[in-house]
Amino acid sequence: MEFTTWFGKLQLDTEGEVEDCKLFDKDPEKLAELVFESQENVQDVPLKRPDLRKAALESGFVELDEDYDILLRDVCIRAAKSQISQTDTDDSRVIQAVEALDDIDKNVNELSERLFEWYGRYFPELDMTGEKLAKFVSAYGSRANVPEDHELFEKSSQSMGAEISFADEELLRALANNICSLYDTRRYIENYINTSMGSVAPNLCNITGASIGARLMSMAGSLQKLAAFPSSTVQVIGANRALFKHLRSRAPSPKHGIIFNNPIIKNAPWWQRGKLARALASKISLAARTDFYSGELEPSIKDALEKKLEHIRNTNPNPPKREPKPQSKGKGGKKTHRCKRKGGKR
Repeated sequence: MEFTTWFGKLQLDTEGEVEDCKLFDKDPEKLAELVFESQENVQDVPLKRPDLRKAALESGFVELDEDYDILLRDVCIRAAKSQISQTDTDDSRVIQAVEALDDIDKNVNELSERLFEWYGRYFPELDMTGEKLAKFVSAYGSRANVPEDHELFEKSSQSMGAEISFADEELLRALANNICSLYDTRRYIENYINTSMGSVAPNLCNITGASIGARLMSMAGSLQKLAAFPSSTVQVIGANRALFKHLRSRAPSPKHGIIFNNPIIKNAPWWQRGKLARALASKISLAARTDFYSGELEPSIKDALEKKLEHIRNTNPNPPKREPKPQSKGKGGKKTHRCKRKGGKR
């Protein structure tokens, strides 16, 4: 049988002894590429594996044991570098952008709340939050700097807030500038995700939208892992707490996870959401597999989804009738009623 090693192809007999050896080019860069490619190709391993060091010495690939160790170390380092450099894929960059977006949302919400409480000591009548408040503080600072033609001039001139010092004003302005910068960065990252998803996963973006599709990839780990998930798993991605609660107790199973944010499910009546979620998850799974293995846009996936959704809406126009729970009967066929007793022992 033929057995491929890092330095050549060995022809082995039934006892595992080397009969012939076809050596590769003694170039560390080429050998590293062959090692990296061989990791993806699975080959049959003989029961009695030959001594590779001995085979390399006898075939004349190297002359000394030290040469074998030095060359093998160099090839392994080059192969590892090549493998690390190829981990930076298009979907991994989108996933990093989604996680950066979540970090910005968390930090900007905390900083905006801090700015609201801090600046409220000096201008409590100001009814602003978030980016609007940050822009106001960045532009004017103290309420005394609000111009007369501004709509908030009357409130600022009659405010019951404390007087702000110059040092506090400068500090609040710097904080507001940073918050505004975070909001701008968030919009830039969001535009990057919307643009990248059209080329990384066009079918997934066409079915769910860029934001939800990117978050599905982020929660799955990669586009490859998302493509390997069955539609039942895709349907509940993001509903970890509800799923664990269902597995641990008698709580109802979740009908949808993060795909609930899609308008198809979010704007639907409650009795249609379960069926719509199953149909949407099925097409998401198909779209992810098409994106991973083909990468070309298939409009037929969305057309089939729209037909399925329309069929679900037409066949379920009204909510189902809920049957009343039967009351338990006591002895003699009489209905028993629980009565609350005041006081007494439990």
